[in-house]
Amino acid sequence: MNASRSEQIVVVGLGYVGLPLAVALARSFGVIGLDIDERRVEELKLGVDRTHEVDGEALAASPLRLTSRAADAAGADIYIVTVPTPVDGDNKPDLGPVISATRSVASLIDPARKPIIVYESTVYPGVTEDICGPLIEKVSGLRRGRDFFLGYSPERINPGDREHSVDRIVKVVAGENEAVTERLATMYGAVTSAGVFRAASIKTAEAAKVIENAQRDINIAFMNEITQIFSRLDISIWEVLAAAGTKWNFLPFQPGLVGGHCIGVDPYYLSFRAQQLGLDPHVILAGRSTNDGMGAWIAERVHARLGRPGRTLVMGLAFKENVPDLRNSRVIDVVRRLEALGHEITVHDPLADAAEARHEYGIDLAADAFDKSYDLVLVAVPHAAYAELDDERLAGLVAEGGLLADLKHLYRGRALPGVERWTL
Repeated sequence: MNASRSEQIVVVGLGYVGLPLAVALARSFGVIGLDIDERRVEELKLGVDRTHEVDGEALAASPLRLTSRAADAAGADIYIVTVPTPVDGDNKPDLGPVISATRSVASLIDPARKPIIVYESTVYPGVTEDICGPLIEKVSGLRRGRDFFLGYSPERINPGDREHSVDRIVKVVAGENEAVTERLATMYGAVTSAGVFRAASIKTAEAAKVIENAQRDINIAFMNEITQIFSRLDISIWEVLAAAGTKWNFLPFQPGLVGGHCIGVDPYYLSFRAQQLGLDPHVILAGRSTNDGMGAWIAERVHARLGRPGRTLVMGLAFKENVPDLRNSRVIDVVRRLEALGHEITVHDPLADAAEARHEYGIDLAADAFDKSYDLVLVAVPHAAYAELDDERLAGLVAEGGLLADLKHLYRGRALPGVERWTL
C-alpha cells in the first residue's frame, strides 16, 4: 500500500497551509489543488499568492493543477484536507469548514481506488475518526476500512517563516492502520528533507498538534501576566528578559498580542474536549483569559500614559510581523478599546489586504499615514517596513506632547530626542 509517484493527490483548501503543501507535493506527484474560492484560484493561476507564502516564479513553474470545481478532483488516491478550524463567538470549535470539505470529498471517492482521506486541519482528538469518518460513510454510502481509509498529519506551517517551510520540517503522520501510515510516510517523506514521525494513532497525532500551540499560548500568557505585574513596579519587561535570558535554560518567550489562526484558537479546541469529558482545564483557560485581555490592557495603559484621547496611529493590523495574515488579529482589541476611550484611530499596515481588513474588522486601512503627526503612535506589529523608518520620519509622526508606544520594543537603541516613549 506504499504511495507511488503515479498516484493522484488532491489538496483541499489552498490557504497558508494548503498551497505550499500542494506546490511541494506537485514536485513528486500528480496534484490537484481544490479551493471553493474562485477568486483565489484565478489569482493563483495568474501567479499571484496574496498570502505571500509561494512566490510567482514557483507558482508558474509548478505542475500543480488548480480548480474551484469539486468534480475536477474526483477519483483521486489521496485527499488532504487543509481547511481552517476556527472558533465561534463563544470560543467553541467551529467544525463547519471541515464538515463541508468532508462532504465534498465524500462525493468524490472512487471505492475502486481505496483512497486515503488525510486531515491536516487542527482539531481535538477524535474528530477525524469519530466525526469525519462516519460523515464520509453517510454521504458516500461506502465503508471505512474497506472502501476508503483515514489518516492525520498535523500542519506546522508558520506564516512568513522561510526557515521552517513544509519541505524542511518533520511531518507527523498517522493512519488508521499500519499500511495507511506507511503510505502517508512515503508520500510526505518525498517532500520533506527533515523526515517523518509515525505517531502511535490518529488520536495521538491530533493531540500532539493541539498541545503544540496550547503550550506556546500558556508560556506567552505567563509573560503577559508578569508584564502587567512589572508595569505596576515601573520595571520594563524587556530589561527583565535580557537579564533572565542569560540563564542557560531560560525559555525565550516574549509578551504581546496573541492572535492568528493557531495559538489564539487551538487551546479552545483542547479545552472544549476536556469539558466534554467532565474535566475543568484550569491552566489552559487561564492562559487564554490572560492573552485575550492583553489588548484592552495595552490600550488602557497607553491611554493613561498619554492622559487624554487624541489622534492615534496604529501601525500594523496583521496578527504577526512581516505577513499579511489578518486572521484573529488581536490588534483589533487595542483599536476597539482605544475607540471606546475616545481616540480617533487611523490604522496602517503595509502588507494587509484593504478589502480583507474592511470585511473582517470594518476598518479602512490608510494608504499613506505618514504625512501627518499624531498624539499617539502605537507600533502594534513590528513589520520590517516600520523598522526601516529613519529617526527623523519616525519622530515626525509624534506631535508635540504626544507618545510613541512601541509594543515589541522595535526601536530599542534609537535616540529619538524629544519623543516620549512607552513600551511593555
